[in-house]
Amino acid sequence: MTNKTLRSREVVEGHDRGAQRALLASSGVQKRNLSKPFIGIVNTYNGMHAGHVHLNGLAELVQEGINDANGLPFEFGTIALCDGIAQGHEGMHYVLPSRECIADSIELTAQAHRLDGLVMLGSCDKIVPGMLMAANRLNIPSLLVTGGPMKPGKYDGKSRAIYELREAAGQLKRGKITEEEYEDYQKKITRGPGSCAMMGTANTMCLLTELVGLSLPGCATSHAVDEAKAYIARESGKRIVEMVEEDLKPRDLMTEQAFKNAVTMSMAIGGSTNTLLHVPAIARESGITITPDDFEETSQNTPLIIKAKPSGDHTLYDVDEAGGVPVVIKELSSLLDMSQRTAYGDRLEESVRHVENLRPDVIRPLKEAYSSQGSLAILKGNLSPKGCVVKQGAVVDAMKQHTGPARVFDSQEEAIEAMKNDQIISGDVIVIRYEGPSGGPGMREMQAATTVLMGMGLGESVALVTDGRFSGSTRGPCIGHVSPEAAAGGPISLVEDGDHISIDTKNRAIKLHVDEKELEQRRQVWEPKPPKFTSGILQRYAKSVSSADKGAVLG
Repeated sequence: MTNKTLRSREVVEGHDRGAQRALLASSGVQKRNLSKPFIGIVNTYNGMHAGHVHLNGLAELVQEGINDANGLPFEFGTIALCDGIAQGHEGMHYVLPSRECIADSIELTAQAHRLDGLVMLGSCDKIVPGMLMAANRLNIPSLLVTGGPMKPGKYDGKSRAIYELREAAGQLKRGKITEEEYEDYQKKITRGPGSCAMMGTANTMCLLTELVGLSLPGCATSHAVDEAKAYIARESGKRIVEMVEEDLKPRDLMTEQAFKNAVTMSMAIGGSTNTLLHVPAIARESGITITPDDFEETSQNTPLIIKAKPSGDHTLYDVDEAGGVPVVIKELSSLLDMSQRTAYGDRLEESVRHVENLRPDVIRPLKEAYSSQGSLAILKGNLSPKGCVVKQGAVVDAMKQHTGPARVFDSQEEAIEAMKNDQIISGDVIVIRYEGPSGGPGMREMQAATTVLMGMGLGESVALVTDGRFSGSTRGPCIGHVSPEAAAGGPISLVEDGDHISIDTKNRAIKLHVDEKELEQRRQVWEPKPPKFTSGILQRYAKSVSSADKGAVLG
């Protein structure tokens, strides 16, 4: 590659660029370094975010790697919201919209300053998807250094994750544990920085990032405090300069087949329901369409080979001990397009040739899979014509087919209050609506509701249906992403208390037992609710966001 092909030459070459060179000099850039590739380091360090509080150290190592490879690093920041901290209050409205803000802010900086390549550091739920959206949109050489999971907590001799503490709050209310036990649990549930120690959205997306070749081998499951993470950070700095020289871009890696690989892996590892929002949104940036039907077709044909928390007892620490993503790829090789390229130069088939599964009890071979189908199921019917999703691997068999009377609430808070006041009984179907992308707005996670549901001992006898979404840690008969949403006048807006709803995970069906004539009468008198926010970003978001079945993206 010659310097004339670098984007950064537009900034520094020619007599008419003297002012730019002077400004860079004022930032500490020496003249002799102006010929080097300009590499942006996107650091999402956040002092209030356990998943991101350690990223400054990794950013320094990335910078050292860039310098080692004769690149010129420029660090800049963007936002990182913690889903856990935003749970159960107004703050959760803002979390999904932050994904678009992250992608936009990276695009704005990289384009305005004509950066030649990017290394992006992030760990958690909306941050990693936002970075992947930016990478695909910009299509300049890019790598992610995902910050790694936190080590799992320990309580009663068992590995624990943060969602179990939330469920323990329900046990406290029911008198199953004492205040002292709850406080002790709280002290032991987390062990330092990193993404939550479970196969939630954060770690699902980090594993998929490694699969599609946008991070180096072992990055996804190497834990935040491990030596391996530091090594990967420095090597990523070196590798990005090589990628600029090779002109190896995200769209060379994130092909249509790579996205299909990602859907397959998500189904096999017990991935989060939120992948239905994020994978289509990332693919859309390069004109590739991934639909809920693609997830369903893949799930029907993909065995489940990992059951990590919340679906099982294993943690990401166990998955890392087994060999991480390279081992998952090898075990799934007959189901993946192994010819896909990676950022580290090899194709998938070459990258795992010498990989060995060190914990087949954690990452099972296909012939010993937990089930013949993947983790998610897409249900359709007159309540959700465009589909909705359930994490079928986390539902007890008795609730995979269930019919019960609807208990209808127009917000998560109303449903929680009813559960806490013992107004929900075994067999009910809780309906929480006006929580979709537009109606929410922001498509809040219903984790506050689901953890009360589980903590109150209702998780094996009561179903929950919503046009909102769930945390990746959700378990139980919880059906989300109902489309069209209530705010758009979807059938969920017409449900009344006492209507019977059938959920049939095995046959992929969801049915509202109200005849079409009655539904049409209700439709004629239905009126949209006034917007919950009349100013600021949420007002703008509500007006332009797409439905969940299209990834909840902005037009």
